[in-house]
Amino acid sequence: MGQLPITRTTPSRPFAHSGVDYAGPINLKTWKGRGAKTYKGYIVLFVCFATSAVHLEIATDYSTEGFIAAFKRFTGRRGICTTITSDCGTNLVGADAELRKLFHASSKELTHLINLLANDGTEWKFNPPSASHFGGKWEAGVKSVKFHLKRVIGEATLTYEEYSTLLIQIEAVLNSRPIYPLSDDSTDVDALTPGHFLTGAAINTVPEPSLLNLKQTRLTRWQLQRQLLESFWQRWSMEYLQRLQGISKWHNRIENIKIDALVLITDERYLPSK
Repeated sequence: MGQLPITRTTPSRPFAHSGVDYAGPINLKTWKGRGAKTYKGYIVLFVCFATSAVHLEIATDYSTEGFIAAFKRFTGRRGICTTITSDCGTNLVGADAELRKLFHASSKELTHLINLLANDGTEWKFNPPSASHFGGKWEAGVKSVKFHLKRVIGEATLTYEEYSTLLIQIEAVLNSRPIYPLSDDSTDVDALTPGHFLTGAAINTVPEPSLLNLKQTRLTRWQLQRQLLESFWQRWSMEYLQRLQGISKWHNRIENIKIDALVLITDERYLPSK
């Protein structure tokens, strides 16, 4: 494997060097009551190269203006990016036919978009065409998100407010994933997470009773949103933790697990972000 990019190995402020990707389309509705009209939106995913932290936004369309609005919300909370990297359009891994079509239709606006970003001092870099492995940093992080989010939402259609709230809670889940032990003390089970770089401490959610066993017809809109989050956490945590503990072919001698070693334990009873 080649050398990692300098933005991956040099300490920097969270999201100073970021990657961006689109997921969707998603269905949104105008209000909660009957007769509400639906329209399409897209999830904009920002990934920090240095800390692996994730930031999620919703764009109501696939246009330059829609991205700029999402980008300004992102930088307003995370700070101005020094560089931002994305696919150049022909290699949108996992994107469906409609997303590809929309990207090609809007590609003529890229020059205008780059000029707008340059005004903030941000340099936008594009990966080479047909080289999806260049975007592996964010593709690896969002692949399972796209996969499970689509299956968790199912046929449910949320309003913009409900969907954005759900995404922020999912963002907290992603930024709570373990990276490395915080100490060598066997009694200290805390692990370093991307959230530590964002808030200085682990991101925790308020404990709430589980709603997974209740039928959707009995749920309020708020309970439905919480149930979707719990379903996402259950699916994503199992898939993510299994990937962390995957066993690959041994090419070098590795010591067996010893007493006092920090290990990952999967427990379905854990709440999101725990």
